[in-house]
Amino acid sequence: MIQQEAHSWSIHNEWAGLLKSELEAEYMKALFAFLGERRASGVEIYPPPEQVFSAFELTPPQKVRVVILGQDPYHNPGQAHGLCFSVNSGTPVPPSLGNVLRELQADLGFSLPLQACLNEWAGQGVLLLNTVLTVERNCPGSHQGKGWERFTDRVIRLLSQSDQPLVFMLWGAQAQKKGGAIDVSKHCVLTTSHPSPLSAYRGFLGCGHFSKANTFFHSQGLPAIDWSLSD
Repeated sequence: MIQQEAHSWSIHNEWAGLLKSELEAEYMKALFAFLGERRASGVEIYPPPEQVFSAFELTPPQKVRVVILGQDPYHNPGQAHGLCFSVNSGTPVPPSLGNVLRELQADLGFSLPLQACLNEWAGQGVLLLNTVLTVERNCPGSHQGKGWERFTDRVIRLLSQSDQPLVFMLWGAQAQKKGGAIDVSKHCVLTTSHPSPLSAYRGFLGCGHFSKANTFFHSQGLPAIDWSLSD
């Protein structure tokens, strides 16, 4: 548990141990101070403080099998809850997530679920991580360059050191910048465009990443991920 910015930040204890030096670094202190000041001035920031590290809470380090890397959280009210691309049950599906589900259906033949909370994936070891973990209302990219990229760089480097073969899905240009830190001799790295409607047709739709991940796991003698989602 770490306590910063309204005393509501928390991160899984095992991640906190691995990332202790990063979380206590001056750039992170400055980032937390910036977020606190923005909230205090009345700016809406997503996700809520207690959900910023939800991906780490739901997928502890020793359980990580897949990393899906996006850009930054949804910037409309009621959408972001700390897992990239995911929304809480009962929330209308945003366009980017709609394209993720379309690709899932095309790739594996699943029917489209009625809800699109990706907690089930997280529980199987899919770390749903954005390169930047916060955003201001209606201002996509507003917290880029504030320190989150350095923090998530460290996360990717740590995961690359894993002895267990992992799958990294890097969706979009921001995510692909992390690829250089990944040991491709051990891990499977899959790259494509972001699933946003602006770029999904430049490679994301038809990428087959879900089946490719399971093909890789089978080649390593490891169990597949069940990508199906409950209605």
